[in-house]
Amino acid sequence: PLEYYFGAVGGGLWKSTDGGVSWNPVTDGQLHSSSVGAVAVAESNPDVVYIGMGEACLRGNIMQGDGVYKTTDAGKTWQHMGLDDTQIISRIRVNPTNPDIVYAAALGHPSAPNDARGVFKSTDGGKNWKKVLFRDNKSGAIDLTMDRNNPNVLYAALWEAWRVSWGMSSGGPGSGLFKSTDAGETWTEITRNPGMPTGVIGRIGVSISGGEGNRIYALIENENGGVFRSDDGGANWTKTNDDRKLRQRAFYYTHIFADPKDKDTVYALNTGFYKSTDGGKTFNTTLRPPHGDNHDLWIDPTNPKRMVNSNDGSANVSVNGGQTWTSQDVPTAQLYHVATTKDFPYQVCGAQQDNSTVCVQSVSGGRGGGGAGTWPPLYAVGGGESGYIAPSPKDPNIFYAGSQGALLTRFDRRTNFSRDIEVYPRFFSGEASKDLPDRWQWTYPIVFSPFDASTLYTSSQFLYRTTNDGQSWQKISPDLTKHDPKTLGDSGGPITHDMNGPEVFATIFAIAPSRKEPNTIWTGSDDGLVYITRDGGKNWSNVTPTGMPDLARVSLIDASPNKPGTAYVAAKNYLQDDRAPYAFKTDDYGKTWKKIVTGIRSDDYVHAVREDTKRAGLLYAGTEHGIYVSFDDGEHWQSLSLNLPDTQVSDIEVMPDDLVIATHGRSMWVLDDIAPLRQIDSKISTASLHLYTPNDAVRRIHPLSIDYFLNAKADKVTIDILDAKGAVIRTFTGPEENRGRNTAAGDDEGFRRPPARVGIDAGLNRFSWDLRYPGATTFPGMILWGANVEEGPLAAPGDYKVRVTAGGQTETQPFRVVMDPRTSVTPADLQAEFTLAMQVRDRVTAANQAVIDARKIRDQVNDRIAKLQNAELRSSGESLNRKLTDVEEAIYQVKNRSGQDPLNFAIKLNNRIGHLMGVIEEGDYKPTDQAYAAFNELSKELDVQLAKLKQAMTGDVPAFNKQLMAANLQPVSLDAPEKAPSSAGNQ
Repeated sequence: PLEYYFGAVGGGLWKSTDGGVSWNPVTDGQLHSSSVGAVAVAESNPDVVYIGMGEACLRGNIMQGDGVYKTTDAGKTWQHMGLDDTQIISRIRVNPTNPDIVYAAALGHPSAPNDARGVFKSTDGGKNWKKVLFRDNKSGAIDLTMDRNNPNVLYAALWEAWRVSWGMSSGGPGSGLFKSTDAGETWTEITRNPGMPTGVIGRIGVSISGGEGNRIYALIENENGGVFRSDDGGANWTKTNDDRKLRQRAFYYTHIFADPKDKDTVYALNTGFYKSTDGGKTFNTTLRPPHGDNHDLWIDPTNPKRMVNSNDGSANVSVNGGQTWTSQDVPTAQLYHVATTKDFPYQVCGAQQDNSTVCVQSVSGGRGGGGAGTWPPLYAVGGGESGYIAPSPKDPNIFYAGSQGALLTRFDRRTNFSRDIEVYPRFFSGEASKDLPDRWQWTYPIVFSPFDASTLYTSSQFLYRTTNDGQSWQKISPDLTKHDPKTLGDSGGPITHDMNGPEVFATIFAIAPSRKEPNTIWTGSDDGLVYITRDGGKNWSNVTPTGMPDLARVSLIDASPNKPGTAYVAAKNYLQDDRAPYAFKTDDYGKTWKKIVTGIRSDDYVHAVREDTKRAGLLYAGTEHGIYVSFDDGEHWQSLSLNLPDTQVSDIEVMPDDLVIATHGRSMWVLDDIAPLRQIDSKISTASLHLYTPNDAVRRIHPLSIDYFLNAKADKVTIDILDAKGAVIRTFTGPEENRGRNTAAGDDEGFRRPPARVGIDAGLNRFSWDLRYPGATTFPGMILWGANVEEGPLAAPGDYKVRVTAGGQTETQPFRVVMDPRTSVTPADLQAEFTLAMQVRDRVTAANQAVIDARKIRDQVNDRIAKLQNAELRSSGESLNRKLTDVEEAIYQVKNRSGQDPLNFAIKLNNRIGHLMGVIEEGDYKPTDQAYAAFNELSKELDVQLAKLKQAMTGDVPAFNKQLMAANLQPVSLDAPEKAPSSAGNQ
C-alpha cells in the first residue's frame, strides 16, 4: 500500500515506497526513450509492472516512445517487450489474476499514417503480441478499460487524430467505442448505439464501474458531447452531463474514471479534478491536488479513498479520497531553453512547461565553508512557462523572459518588480496564424547582442530590436519565413479548435547574433529557412542549407565564438514523421553548408548544437535522447551522456569551465570542469598515462578536479598534491579504499560526501580534491561537540601542483587555488587564516597524541601491575597512572560515550581548541583578534598538560621501569606509539 509509480512524459518512470512522500527514478540507464505514457501494476503480483512509452496528449511538442517495457522485480531491472513502432501507447491493462495477460492501447505515429495502432494483446507476458483491434492506419487506441470482476469484458476507444508542427486534428470516421466479451479476441462497435451522439466523434474516455459491471461511463468529444452513461453494458446510453469544464480542450484531456465500488461515483479530469456522486449528472465537487491540468488517476480497488493522481506538475497520493495530497518535489521539469548569468557563482535559468520560469545557483553554498550540502532557493524571473530567458549582461539582477501570447517581461530581482515590454500588446488566442499581424510562437527567442549589452533581439515572423530596455522596438527585417498558406490556417478541428501558441507557425524560431562581427545576425524559422544579414538588418540573404527538409523547424543556430562566418544549425522534423538528425555547419556565411550528423543515432533528432568557447571545432549536440560531443568540427560524434538518463536535451550553454544543459523532462544539469574535453587529442589515447591541466580551484566553491587518462587498467594509482615548494600536502591512492572522508569544503554534519576514490580503470578518470590539508590526529571513540577536527584547513590561495603516478609513469601539472571573486579580503588575510588554522590543527594533534600516549603507557602499567606482588611497586604504578589519567582527563572528556554526552559532561581542552577551527574558517576572512587570544590562552593550558605528560614520561616512567627491571619484569615502552589513522584520508 505504500508503493506507487508514475511515468513522466520526458523523465522516465518514478517509484515511491513511502506513500508518495519521496520518489526515485527506477528506469534510468535501462530505457531507450524517456516519455512514459502508460503504467500498469499487475494486481496479482505487484512486482510485475508494465510501462508503455510515448505521450498521448497531443501537445505541440509531444515526445514519442519505443513500445513496452516490463519489470518482474518491482522496478530494479527492465526488459523491452516490443511494439517498437507504436510511438505512443496510451494505456496498458493487466488481467487481475494473471500477470501474463496484458493489453496495450496504441495510438501510433502522431504525424503520419501507420499500422502499429489499435489494441494489442499478449498472453505470455509481452513476449509476443497480437493486434486484436484495428480500424485503419489513421486511428489508434486512446483508452482501454477492463472489468476486474470479469476480465473478459473490455471497452476500447479509438481516436482518429494527428499532430504536425502547424496544426492538429481530433476526430473523424475512425474514432469510435468498442466492446469485447471474449478477452479482446473479438470486438463489437457500440459508437452509434442508442443514446450516443451523432455526427463526428473525437476523443473518448471510457471506464467500467467497479460497483456494477454493466455501468459504463464515457466522456465523448462531439459537438453535442459530454458524459454518457450506460446501465446495460453499452447497449443503450444516456447523456448525463455536457458541462464544458469537463470537455474543454478535448484533445488534451477527455479522462474519466469510475469508482471501483460505488457505481454512482465517477471522476472527470481536465484543468480541474471533478467528482460526481449522482451517476455523472453533476460534477459539483472539485478535488484540489497541488497542481492543475490532470491526466490520470488510479484508485485502489479495495479502498477507494486511496488514490494517486497525475497532473502537469507530478504525481500526488491521497489516502482520504482527495481531501489532502502529498506534495510535489521531483526533478522532472521540462525546460525549453537554458540561460546563465554573468555573476559568480553563475545562475542557471529556464522556463518550465506548465509552471514558472526558474533560476538556481550553479553550485551549492553550505554554511560558511561553502561547497556541497545546501542550495539557495529557486526563484522565478518573470515571463512564463514557455519562454526564453535572457539575463542582462550588465546586471545579474535583471532578466528578460517571454511566454505564450507574446508576453515579454523585464524583471528586477532586487525589487521583484516586473514590467511588460512586449513588442506590441495585441493579445491573441484562438485565432488562425494568417489572421495575426505578428505571429508569436509559444517559445519565441529573446537574445542579447554579444557586442552591445543594451541591444536585445526578439522575433515573430519579423526580427525586432530594442536598445532602451523595451521602451520601444524597431522592426529590422521583412518576413523571414516561408509563410506557406497551408501552415497558417486554423488549428484543430473538426470538432475542437486550439490556438494558444504552440500551433502558431511560420515564425523566426532562432536568432544568433555573430560573436565576431557586430552587424552580422543569423535567423532560422520554424518552417525551414535560414537567413543572414551582415549590415545590421538592412539587407537579408536566404542561406538555407541544401538538405533542409521542407517545413522543418530550425531549432537553434549557434554563431561560432571562434571564427567569423562560421555557424551551426540544428533542425528537427519529427512532427512530419521524420525522426532523423539534422545538423549543418558553414564556414563562409552560409554560401555552402555541410551536414554533420555522423555518429548520431539515426532516430535521435537534434535540438541544439553549440561550439566550445575555448576550443574551435569542439562541438556539443543536444538531441532527443541525450548529448553528443565532436572533437573534429562535427565530422564525427560520440555520446557525452555519461550518467545522464535518456532524456531530451533541449538546449546547451557553454560556460568558461562548465557545460550546462536544459532537459525537457529531467530539469537542468551541469557537467563541471570540461578542461579534459578541451585538451583531448590523438596523442592522449596512445599514452599509458596522461594528466590534464586542471582548471583553477576556487576556495569554498569549486574543488580541484583532477582528470587523468589511463590507456589500460592500473594496478595502483597515486595522486600527490604538492605546494609551491614541492612539499607533499596530501597523498591519495587507489585501489585501496581511502579511510575517512574527503568532503567538500565546509560541509556540515549531515551533508558528508562519501570518501573520494582514486580511479584505476582504463579511460578517463576524475578525482576531486576538496582543497583541504590533512586533519588532526584522532583516536578511536573520540566524541567532540561543535568541532570537526577530522577535516584539515582549507588551502590558501596560491600556486600548487598535482602529481599522478601509474604503471611506472608520472605526470605533474600546475594549478592555482584562487579566491572567491566576490570576497573583498586580501590574499594576506587568507594566508593568515590558513596559518592560524594549521596551528590549531597541530595543537589538536598534539592534544590527541597526548591522550593516545597516556593511554598506551597506562595500558602497559596496568599490565605490569597485574603481575606485581610487591606493594611498593604496585603503589608506584598506580601513582604513575594517576598522573597519566589526570593529563588525559584534562585534555579529553573521557565520560563521553554518545554523540550528545557533551551536553551532560563538560568539554575539555581538545574540544575547545578544535572548535576554534570552525571559528577561524567560518568564511574567508582574516582571523579576529579574539580568535588569536583564545588560541594563545588554550595553547598555554595545553602546554601545562603536555609538560605534565613529559615529566611523567621522562621522570616517572624511567623510575618505574627501573623498579620493574629489578623485579625481572619487562619495562614500559617509551617508543613513539603508532598514530591512530586520521579521518581525513590517506596522508
